[in-house]
Amino acid sequence: MRCDAHVHVVGALEKYPQHPARNYLAGVAELSTLRKLGAARRISRFVIVQPSFYGSDNTLLLESLDALGELGRGVAVIDAAQGDDPMLRDWGKRGVRGLRVNLYSALGTPKPFDREFSAMARIAQPLGWHVEVIAPIRVLIDQAGLISASPSPVVIDHYGVYGTSTPRSEEGRQLLALLELPHLWMKLSAPYRVGNNPLAARPDPHWLAAILERARDRCVWGSDWPHTPPHEEQKGGDVEGVYRKISYSALVDDFLDALGDAKLARTIMETNPARLYDYPDSA
Repeated sequence: MRCDAHVHVVGALEKYPQHPARNYLAGVAELSTLRKLGAARRISRFVIVQPSFYGSDNTLLLESLDALGELGRGVAVIDAAQGDDPMLRDWGKRGVRGLRVNLYSALGTPKPFDREFSAMARIAQPLGWHVEVIAPIRVLIDQAGLISASPSPVVIDHYGVYGTSTPRSEEGRQLLALLELPHLWMKLSAPYRVGNNPLAARPDPHWLAAILERARDRCVWGSDWPHTPPHEEQKGGDVEGVYRKISYSALVDDFLDALGDAKLARTIMETNPARLYDYPDSA
């Protein structure tokens, strides 16, 4: 059963208020639309990731997981003070499997990475969850020691947001070395967030090959639907951002074509996410 391991769901503003410090106003992106898009490519499992503009209010994420049942998993955003809250165990029953640390599109002044990451890893460990990190490649490298020593699995978003780095550059080699650690996972998602093409649907072949060489059993695929606007097009919290006009089907097809291997595609889109997100075999 195929899984899209990185999506966001956005509700009507009057029912699901967005954080006042948001970088743009996100338009509605409904779960029902996502499920239709996925069905066209035999995708029925979805991992809903808490977007920055909802802060630590995970209401819609949890409601979406309730609607998906065993087909849904979630990555939440919390404050460190929530760590001892029994509410988190209830969230686990509803499908949450990870906690997100965002240094890419953070609200306001970003919290110190070491403090935030350490708190999330400490909270995630007894729950059997992972920590998901979205940060530029330079941040990941600078924090490699902390990430390497994490007591919880770590999932890196969007190819490590490598920017202009190549797999053979100094930064590229350091990121790939980090990825060789057995508790590190990579999301092969949102190729348009890296490189020069803001509408790219096809992954860079050199980066894809280098990542798969080191971690093909620790990679998952995600669409990053509904494709949030580039940072330079985010005009403030009162202006609705225009989602990138990228075809969901094209993202799937281009990724599968780039892999060029049906067995490997099953590993990345079915077997690996089932392990990482604890999907039941009978779902």
